[in-house]
Amino acid sequence: MAVTQFRSRRKVTGGRYKPTSKKIKHKGHLPTLTLLGERKVKLERTKSGSLKQKQLSSDLANVFNPKTKKFEKLKIITITENAANRNFIRRNIMTKGAIVKTDKGLARITSRPGQEGTINAVLLDQK
Repeated sequence: MAVTQFRSRRKVTGGRYKPTSKKIKHKGHLPTLTLLGERKVKLERTKSGSLKQKQLSSDLANVFNPKTKKFEKLKIITITENAANRNFIRRNIMTKGAIVKTDKGLARITSRPGQEGTINAVLLDQK
């Protein structure tokens, strides 16, 4: 299924719009839903020939500890909350803002794994 940014070719009444320009090659893409599992990354060509890393699955995160001001690479155990979609918790899908359970406690994801290719997170205070 192709995802495009074009307007409809038909009016609300059913009539056709006259094309003002020709078709272009750049189309949209379906979202990359990053799963919990062994690390897999896909390279995708973008506009102007650049490459974008899309993370398909991962079980490690670069977690920042605010108390010690240091980063650690921690294993992700499970996803506990996801504000984007409550069904993502059950399917173990990680997005920006999701709260994951790690070896050292809960952490909030601050990067966009489906677009950046890495998972960065901040350790939350344990009260």
